[in-house]
Amino acid sequence: MRKSSKYNEAIRNLSPEQYRVTQQNDTEAPGTGEYLDNKEPGIYVDLVSGRCSPRPTNLTPGAGGPASPSPLNLRMSTNRDTTHGMIRTEVRSADADSHLGHVFPDGPRDRGGLRYCINSASLRFIHRDGMEAEGYGAYLNQVEDVQ
Repeated sequence: MRKSSKYNEAIRNLSPEQYRVTQQNDTEAPGTGEYLDNKEPGIYVDLVSGRCSPRPTNLTPGAGGPASPSPLNLRMSTNRDTTHGMIRTEVRSADADSHLGHVFPDGPRDRGGLRYCINSASLRFIHRDGMEAEGYGAYLNQVEDVQ
């Protein structure tokens, strides 16, 4: 898929790590993601497209970024990924075609059995207190406090 020119500015403004992850399909090193230990209420926004996902309700130790049983409101596509000697399912932004992370079949059974591991470098976090001002007020009712 060819990226829309409307995302060119966002791509130009990525840090080297964000570019490596989102545009070159790389993955953050385990345990290094900026949002790995984030317990603040808010949403994650796809760094390139601006589409949002309410805050995951759990984090997986050792993952590069937040892990969630459901990536609510994040438009995604999936692809088979056979890199690094593994067979995984890659998760990409359906809007900007950026690499977001991977999905695994070992998530909570009561929530569909899937666990999405999304790289922190592919996201931007917006605290609940700033959501209205940044145009994400419609998602305020979906933000949960995390223990």
